[in-house]
Amino acid sequence: MRVDAHQHFWRLAAREGAWPPPELAPIYRDFCPDDLAGLLQQSGVAATVLVQSMPNEEDTRFMLDLADRHSFIAGVVGWVDLKAPDAPGRIAAMAAHPKLCGLRPMLQDLDDGWIDDPALAPSVEAMLRHGLRFDALVLPRHLQPLLAFARRYPALPIVIDHVAKPVMHGAPDAQWLNDMDRLAAEPQVECKLSGMVTEAGPGWTVAQLAPYAHHVLHTFGPQRVMWGSDWPVLRLAADYAAWLAASEALLAGLDAGQREAVFGLNALRFYGIAQAGDA
Repeated sequence: MRVDAHQHFWRLAAREGAWPPPELAPIYRDFCPDDLAGLLQQSGVAATVLVQSMPNEEDTRFMLDLADRHSFIAGVVGWVDLKAPDAPGRIAAMAAHPKLCGLRPMLQDLDDGWIDDPALAPSVEAMLRHGLRFDALVLPRHLQPLLAFARRYPALPIVIDHVAKPVMHGAPDAQWLNDMDRLAAEPQVECKLSGMVTEAGPGWTVAQLAPYAHHVLHTFGPQRVMWGSDWPVLRLAADYAAWLAASEALLAGLDAGQREAVFGLNALRFYGIAQAGDA
């Protein structure tokens, strides 16, 4: 069962001038389930994890409503202000929906030290009570604070989105390599093989992506890496089929069972999503 562990939907009218800007023409429009359903069918992808793209609860409610109406949305990663005094109650209310499987603060837009803060403890405890996972939307500069966070909360499942968005214009940076190694040593931390072509930019090649993908696969192991499209942001650099073909090339060195894990089984396990036919 193939699972896209990272995709988005949005309505421009609800974004009030927020990203994306008009100059990003390939993604400056509404994207809804009907836009993706055909691509999933063509690609043999049976389910997706729908991830927040706005730091407000209205966006999360919008996604949960879509999940109620479209069965291929197997899980939703939403947003709550994790440092708000009433965050535990808000988390509990959101978690009442059976398809909410995780939360994601938009760390790439926050100070480096935001995540390494004991004030997050009540929210983390609430996430653990409700079986939620933590998506880490980070840049390389956030990896060391994220490591401190992961060590403070070893029971919290964490996944690094988009291999932490390193610059991919040459050999991997030594600091990124070292920081990813240290995070991979924490057994509850996993990584998404997603967002790579957007970071690599126009004219990207599989050879350009390979050192980054191979390092993630080596250091986390195929059992803690999950594939995602980052659609429709993906449209800035590739179409769905091109990224899937590139991913298959990047995973060609794995055996069949390992490829099945990266392309779907790991996402089902990490997010606690039942396969069709499961009790």
